[in-house]
Amino acid sequence: MQIGELAERTGASRRSIRYYEQHGLLESNRTSKGWRVYDDRAVHRVLNVRELLGAGLTMDDIRTVVPCLDMKTADFLACRDIPDEVLAMYEGRLAAVEAKAAELARYRAELVERIAGLRAGRQGEDLGDVLREAEAGSAA
Repeated sequence: MQIGELAERTGASRRSIRYYEQHGLLESNRTSKGWRVYDDRAVHRVLNVRELLGAGLTMDDIRTVVPCLDMKTADFLACRDIPDEVLAMYEGRLAAVEAKAAELARYRAELVERIAGLRAGRQGEDLGDVLREAEAGSAA
């Protein structure tokens, strides 16, 4: 199949497919006219790459699971034919996600505190008006 059909079957853009190929996560053959041609395994590979990118993995991370990328997505999640460093990679990504979640929780707590302070100082006023006033004051 050509790149357009692969894009249509996977929901990935042509640009993304070329990017995956550039990073060694996807292979194609070339026709005499130079067009990329992919086999049916490419569909599973692209779907799995997109799934992993959506889970926060990097292209370098995904290279560690290349032996399993051609599997159907349900089988891929249970793939055991991958190097030992894959577990460490997943744990590292999880630690990064948890650190980001903690950072966002701190931001949220600070915003809640500021909103509570605004509400306490302006009983009976509409919160939207209070926030707009505060925003207008900071812009001046």
